[in-house]
Amino acid sequence: MEFRQLQYAIQIAAERNFSRAADKLHIAQPSLSQQLSKLEKELGVLLFKRSTNSVELTYAGSVFVDKAQQIIDMADQLRREMEDIADMRKGRLVVGSLPMTGAHVLPYVLPVFREAYPDIEIVLIEESTRNLEHLTASGGTDVSLLTLPLEEQSLAYQPLIDEEICLAVPPDSPIARRNPADPLPISELADEPFVLLKKGQGFRAIAHDLCRQAGFEPKIVFESGNINTVQSLVAAGMGIAFVPTMMRHADWHGRAPVYLTLADRPTRTLVIAYRKGRYLSNAAEAFISTFRQTLVGIQA
Repeated sequence: MEFRQLQYAIQIAAERNFSRAADKLHIAQPSLSQQLSKLEKELGVLLFKRSTNSVELTYAGSVFVDKAQQIIDMADQLRREMEDIADMRKGRLVVGSLPMTGAHVLPYVLPVFREAYPDIEIVLIEESTRNLEHLTASGGTDVSLLTLPLEEQSLAYQPLIDEEICLAVPPDSPIARRNPADPLPISELADEPFVLLKKGQGFRAIAHDLCRQAGFEPKIVFESGNINTVQSLVAAGMGIAFVPTMMRHADWHGRAPVYLTLADRPTRTLVIAYRKGRYLSNAAEAFISTFRQTLVGIQA
């Protein structure tokens, strides 16, 4: 049994598809199939049930993949501990991020971290909230930037900041003529058209919760996977949107949304998450510290 065969079985189980698994592993599909057959022959059990359209784990496969993941994790943890002993002269840190967080915050954080730790390789993975939680829970990232609440129970987290949420409205909307010093109750938005992020994004769930707490379901007229697109649609008069304050933009080709303060000043909590029980390397701890210090500077 070879170490790489453990990785192959884990990837096939995650993808449920030989072609996708081979792409992720950067090997040819026939080679992947050959290695799995070799492994199954050596073990004397069938790990996967193959059909035309799917690949499913057998009971033996479930046990094998679970144990293989533990072995991979232990080997990874050992490597990281040795890197820490070398006092971070080298290393690799896989960071997961929501696209909206990555676009607006990481450009401030990563240069600071790179300057302080030039020999630590940073690998950035951007995914939707749901996918990122699953990826972090399976060890696909060392740490990930997410927002509360977390659905994945196997994740631990450290809070970074509570960021206020504001309301973006078209400049010619009657709501835009409100006194900026007078916070707007969310309940007054029940009849307004909303532009939201697509399903799978954590901030969409936050927006839904804000409306439901105010006693109504939002009337969704447009959806986008990008918070910048959401704001540009608001600026064009297509609807209103909740926006984290750090992600406000001043101008969209000469036309800007108006940003209003909401009553009770709702917030979202940005956290850095990792799998419970996972060893946090010095590089990961340094990244968390750098991120927290940089956020304080951005908000100041």
